[in-house]
Amino acid sequence: MDIILKQDVNGLGDKGDIVSVKDGYARNFLIPQGYAVLATPSAKKVHEENTRQRAHKEEKIKKEAEEIGGKLADVTLTIGAKTSSSGKIFGSVNTIQIAEALKNKGFDIDRKNISIEGDQVKEIGKYRAQIKLHKEVKAEIEFEIIAE
Repeated sequence: MDIILKQDVNGLGDKGDIVSVKDGYARNFLIPQGYAVLATPSAKKVHEENTRQRAHKEEKIKKEAEEIGGKLADVTLTIGAKTSSSGKIFGSVNTIQIAEALKNKGFDIDRKNISIEGDQVKEIGKYRAQIKLHKEVKAEIEFEIIAE
């Protein structure tokens, strides 16, 4: 029996996949639990149209992310931190401070999408961070830590 998955099912497929399963598995488990619908000809047409529309929206979102990534390539951030006389930072610089500095430059990026290369930033100097804008688009920025 052919079914269309409404959500990810381990060992079977991802959301939107059309898969063949045994009749009992589909009728007694997948369909009653809301994991799948029967793949009738009309359901397949609706599924194809939804897939086409979703692909169009995803392409638009990806293009916007690539544009933002191009703008971010030119950005260099300067973040001030309290330091000792030897150049060690009291505490560390984290993704929250980078997100705030980016917001001041006009980029609204969630801190969860920012990752700092290497370990924690504990000294004055230049560092790199990677920003995930889309599942397929990533950008790198440079930031410099200076003493306040």
